[in-house]
Amino acid sequence: MSKFTKQEKIQILENLVSIKSVNDNEMEVCKYLQNLLSEHGIKSEIIKISDSRANLVAEIGEGAPVLGISGHMDVVSAGDENKWTYDPFKLTEVDGKLYGRGSADMKSGLAALVLSMIDIHDQGLLTHGKIRLLATAGEEIVGEGAKAFHDKGYMKDVDALVIAEPSQDRIIYAHKGSMDIRVTSHGKASHSSMPQLGFNAISPLVKFVYKADEGFNKFNKNNDLLGNAIMNATIFNGGNQVNSIPEHATSEFNIRTIPEHDNDQFISYFNEILKQVATEETDIEIDTYMSRPPVYTTGQNKLIALAVEMGEKYLNTTLPTEASPGVTDASDLLVDKDENFSFIMYGPGTVSQAHQVDEHVDKEAYLTFVDLFTDFFPAYLNGSK
Repeated sequence: MSKFTKQEKIQILENLVSIKSVNDNEMEVCKYLQNLLSEHGIKSEIIKISDSRANLVAEIGEGAPVLGISGHMDVVSAGDENKWTYDPFKLTEVDGKLYGRGSADMKSGLAALVLSMIDIHDQGLLTHGKIRLLATAGEEIVGEGAKAFHDKGYMKDVDALVIAEPSQDRIIYAHKGSMDIRVTSHGKASHSSMPQLGFNAISPLVKFVYKADEGFNKFNKNNDLLGNAIMNATIFNGGNQVNSIPEHATSEFNIRTIPEHDNDQFISYFNEILKQVATEETDIEIDTYMSRPPVYTTGQNKLIALAVEMGEKYLNTTLPTEASPGVTDASDLLVDKDENFSFIMYGPGTVSQAHQVDEHVDKEAYLTFVDLFTDFFPAYLNGSK
């Protein structure tokens, strides 16, 4: 049971929501959490990515096994703030709901992880193994924080991972990968009455998109958990004036990948399409600016079984265990792990609230998850002797 009062828990979440870490500025979140942890004698390290972006790592306990607990510190833009009923960067409580950008995705999950870690430390609840907090930057863009943790070796000795993304109504143990690919066609401008003096950048790009769509049917393998791969051209821009031959055109694709049709296959596929549309006149470049691989685990492990048990105890419901079409930092944190690795996405909030106007988290769910994690993490590690 947490030793923090309800008001203290809410105040800490309020402080986090008030930090405008919109696709940036995680450094300020790091400093806030580092100060909070240090007040309870827990050392942490800020791992700088840029002047305003950073990861935070902290540990309690010692030896093996190591339980990784992770949450991202960035949030998406609030968009048109005039559409919000309440200030998106001021936590507002109304009818048992806590409103604010990031309240669900995922500052409530991050706060619950940190508060439970402090409770476990202060109450001496951990008698075996280690808990490692991995607070990440950049999850909402390309996952640079998770990539940095992996590249610097912070996942090498981790035996299980809990990411507290909003999932109070289900336990996720596998998800699709995601890619964003930009295809740019360069041409030469001329007056539309004299097209022979220029080169229309749109024409080969239209062929590229058509051929990519036409050939996608060969990606027909199905994953037992994740279903089929998905590919969509979601952006198309070209030209700037109706009576000018366009010298520039771009199309962007979002792809959701599965182990049977992984990210490397799609990179090869796009290069194949490029060869099919290439002529002496075309000038097309492909930029895979975001690539996060799929996460596939069997879901047959002690971590999931205990998470279900904790859900019954604290949330009074039997949570379903399933796969998700969405992407988490697990894509980059678990690159070297196999399907038997113990991974779950488990935290306050629902994914339906992520990125929404008037985003909110249920107050009781947030408060309950602090207690749940405080019980769950030591139970998992202490029982692994």
